[in-house]
Amino acid sequence: MLTRFLATAGALALTTGLALAQTTAPTAPTAPGTAPMATTAAPDATKDMKEWQAVKLAKISLADAIATAEKKDGNGRAIDADFEKADSKNPMHWSIKVVYPDGKLVEHGINAETGALYKSENQPIERYFTRLKVADFNNAKVSLKDALAIAEKQAGGGKAYEAEVEREGSAVAYEIKVALADKEQEVKVGPDGQIMKD
Repeated sequence: MLTRFLATAGALALTTGLALAQTTAPTAPTAPGTAPMATTAAPDATKDMKEWQAVKLAKISLADAIATAEKKDGNGRAIDADFEKADSKNPMHWSIKVVYPDGKLVEHGINAETGALYKSENQPIERYFTRLKVADFNNAKVSLKDALAIAEKQAGGGKAYEAEVEREGSAVAYEIKVALADKEQEVKVGPDGQIMKD
């Protein structure tokens, strides 16, 4: 009888040990009726959000995306940047236009969650170079990346999500949109890095 009891206890212990070994690590509890949080933002997750709201889900900053885009072919300068929500063809991403000294303009797509460059496309340059020359970008005292930091500071610490270059006299200036907690704010940064009034 004792032998049978020990054999049964041993089998029970072995079964319990195997069951525990196969159990996965516990996941964080979720509220009833809600799904666990996804690691990537699906198109539907941001569908009803405005860009300045959706950009808060981006793990990669605009400044980091610009650095990645400018590194792609060496010596380009970013002249335009936009945040794009996810859709059926593209992830949530930063669209960065970079101009090169030879006048070539390339749009780079940087995944806003991973920071990976996932596409590059040549763009027509006429829209930019009717009002700006390549030399204007190359001679600018303040880069687009520097202007982003200035605009974010001016806006009180928001997150820059859109930037456009324009001509200001004989130099380059930047119009930057910054997402704040409950609104967006546009900041204009001059060629000397100073805030410009409209």
